[in-house]
Amino acid sequence: MRELRIAVIIASTRQGRFGPTVAGWFAEQARKHFQVDLIDLAQAGLPAVLQDDEPAEVAALGSRLAAADGFVIVTPEYNHSFPAPLKTALDWYFEEWHAKPVSFVAYGRESGGLMAVAQLRQICIELRAVPIREIVALPNYWELFTAEGAWPRPYAVCDEAVKTMLDRLGWWAQILRNGRTVS
Repeated sequence: MRELRIAVIIASTRQGRFGPTVAGWFAEQARKHFQVDLIDLAQAGLPAVLQDDEPAEVAALGSRLAAADGFVIVTPEYNHSFPAPLKTALDWYFEEWHAKPVSFVAYGRESGGLMAVAQLRQICIELRAVPIREIVALPNYWELFTAEGAWPRPYAVCDEAVKTMLDRLGWWAQILRNGRTVS
């Protein structure tokens, strides 16, 4: 049986964003358990306007999403929500999300991105994806740096949260992959 494949999606496209740093750290942890496809929405080139025809960029990203057995969305919280390019990416696709687990690595101020995650859970359910309970939330993420700029600090509580989330994500990805093959 093939190894589980997880797509890690970097939601922020802002200049100077922290998302690639978080996603790189997370992907390093995830590669110990899964095959990882790191998807950066800043490089995906998705059109902001949904249309009837499927542009090449949409087809290219769609095949990567379809190949995934599960997803981890790395998202900041902007104004108590998630970035608009992520909503565009969610809206372009439907079948690609169907019956696959989704978890989140969220970062922000005091909430650690939890308000963005709450909204994303609702959207994932509508897409027939399965948002799992275990996530990694990084409140005041800038405090997780060492004095030398390394990330995260060696004692950061996010390390244990990642392990728990990856274990549960793997369980759901296997169960749902098996389910997709019989339906």
